[in-house]
Amino acid sequence: MKRLLVANRGEIAVRIIRAAKDLGIETVAVVSDADVDAAHARLAHSVVHIGPAPATKSYLVADALLAAARESGADAVHPGYGFLSERASFAAAVADAGLTFVGPEAAVIEQMGDKVRARQVAMAAGVATVPGTTDGVEDVAAAVTAAGEIGYPVMLKAAAGGGGRGIRVVASEAELTKAFPQASGEAASAFGDGRMYLERFVRSARHVEVQVLGDGTDAVHVFERECSLQRRRQKVVEEAPSPGIDEATRAGMTAAAVRLCREVGYRSAGTVEFLVDDATGEYFFIEMNTRIQVEHPVSEWISGIDLVAAQLRIAAGEPLSLRQEDVVARGHAIEFRICAEDPDKDFMPGPGRVERIELPGGPWVRTDTWLGPDSRVSPYYDSLVAKVIVWGDDRPTAIARSRRALDELVVQGVPTTTGLLLELLDQPWFGEARFDTGTLEEWLAERTAVAAGGAR
Repeated sequence: MKRLLVANRGEIAVRIIRAAKDLGIETVAVVSDADVDAAHARLAHSVVHIGPAPATKSYLVADALLAAARESGADAVHPGYGFLSERASFAAAVADAGLTFVGPEAAVIEQMGDKVRARQVAMAAGVATVPGTTDGVEDVAAAVTAAGEIGYPVMLKAAAGGGGRGIRVVASEAELTKAFPQASGEAASAFGDGRMYLERFVRSARHVEVQVLGDGTDAVHVFERECSLQRRRQKVVEEAPSPGIDEATRAGMTAAAVRLCREVGYRSAGTVEFLVDDATGEYFFIEMNTRIQVEHPVSEWISGIDLVAAQLRIAAGEPLSLRQEDVVARGHAIEFRICAEDPDKDFMPGPGRVERIELPGGPWVRTDTWLGPDSRVSPYYDSLVAKVIVWGDDRPTAIARSRRALDELVVQGVPTTTGLLLELLDQPWFGEARFDTGTLEEWLAERTAVAAGGAR
């Protein structure tokens, strides 16, 4: 691997370019009209323009990306996360063009991207799954029958989905009958596949995911991440290790993730996601993400492993150099997603020019961002503008350092979620790690109600 085309933008493109440079690999950035002066374009060795600002006319156009690879002489393509990162057809097209795709083979992406097939693979590997359907459900009648067998409440989930789209929680047959066509239509629009599957709704659950690395023959885990603090099923704060599970659960869950990787011959970095039932302590496989995750830095902080560099080495044909006993967790890390949104206006995105920016620094503070003076937050893309990641000897130390780091972060010209995250740090339930996947939205609803009462 000598020249890498980064088929993405924003902070993840910057992250990949830096890892590639550390390995002596030349980098090629791709840019839309909106990103001509972006950070990833400035950092790369060369730049190729691929189209207008809308992602559907640039970053989501596989032919444009492949043409950019040919034009620049790239011999490998890293998809980052989002966009085409889990599109099996894109991975196959890259391979067919004689290029190295930095990720698993197309067949594995397709297999694990289909939530129904992924559940079947997990069961074959002896990994517990949430009770539910084993095949995709295509109509309301079949869904009603399945829900009657599983027991209400149930979750409707897109078979080919991800990112929280196509998901509904229903508590009765009437709700299911109404929700099914909506969820199926949303899934068909987002993923080109309207099939749904049903699973038992776990009322009080933690979302815990295991970071894995595999070379197609062997696999290791890089411990787990706590990802329960979510808004509209989008993660807001992540930490590693999870403060809500015991050592026995951690050992069982990480071993299960490695078994799953070996079952499919997984080759790259990936994440195996689980729900942990707070009431019973049971954990269930829910899906696998066949790419690098937004929250990968917390796993890097506690392990000392550069996960993007590991991806690149594996893609270049190197066998996994790590044994499981080499992977040791130290301390505690927390990541905060900074978005250009106004929490007091229902998280309305706030595109515009960044007038001033000051990033936090000091020991054990890392900021992954594409922002700089005069950067423009575009209305065409995700509102994530930065990630502030901190490490401490233990969780209380990491929390204290988080307050300092977030307080130092200054972004003027566009709204951000920084102030809200500082508020969150002061909540007793956060400090005591007493939360599940519904806690953040409950707190936000209470916060909104209090503000509305004060306004009257």
